[in-house]
Amino acid sequence: MIDPKRTLHIRPDPGGVVPKTAMVMAAGLGKRMRPLTATRPKPLVVVNGRALIDHVFDRLRAGGIERAVVNVHYLADTLEAHLRNRVSGIDVVVSDERKQLMETGGGIVQARDLIGSDPFLVVNSDNLWVDGPSDAIRMLAARWDDEKMDALLLMVPLARANHHAGQGDFRLAADGKIIGRRQPGKLAPFVYTGVQILSPRVIADWPEGPFSTMLFWERAIAAGRAYGLVHQGLWFDVGTPAAVGKTEVMLADG
Repeated sequence: MIDPKRTLHIRPDPGGVVPKTAMVMAAGLGKRMRPLTATRPKPLVVVNGRALIDHVFDRLRAGGIERAVVNVHYLADTLEAHLRNRVSGIDVVVSDERKQLMETGGGIVQARDLIGSDPFLVVNSDNLWVDGPSDAIRMLAARWDDEKMDALLLMVPLARANHHAGQGDFRLAADGKIIGRRQPGKLAPFVYTGVQILSPRVIADWPEGPFSTMLFWERAIAAGRAYGLVHQGLWFDVGTPAAVGKTEVMLADG
């Protein structure tokens, strides 16, 4: 059986400066995960004996993250109680979206004063990954080049995107530069895993109200400042109740 938590501290450090702060995206409604999200927010759905967000915090601690900004909206009280009672070893700050769900880009904008002025990690709270030869967060940090990057996305080949129903997200050049998004009717070789490093430079000229991080990505791609790094381990798109069971079977089979 693969235990994602057991193998957190045995991988070599590839170098680089790990961001001190992570933005954990945890405010979504979890509609595709119903009925499991009828009484709990999606980050608290249990996979392999632990809540999804607990798997994320395992990775953040192992990767050297010191502080996490977590946005909340759906069943926010329940999620905040879990963060207070179950998360340790990392400073947690809540970005409150109870009044309005801001989506990914709007959530980052609302939390910008909490995030600070340095490059920061962004992690979706509803995915699960197992590291390969090196820790994925530390690999991103080692690859990050602030002089030429505004966004560095952790990606997985479409063929290894377990339980992912989409057709891929991006195309990469040989040097990792993102050269385009998937075009209608065509597959794209790489899927975004929900883990990335962003520069605060991208938080500019935003629209009012909710919007997607895609706005920031498109600007970075157009400027030639968006890159991807291919994940060397396992990744699971745990977006539906069926995917929960399938993921647990794969982890049990090793």
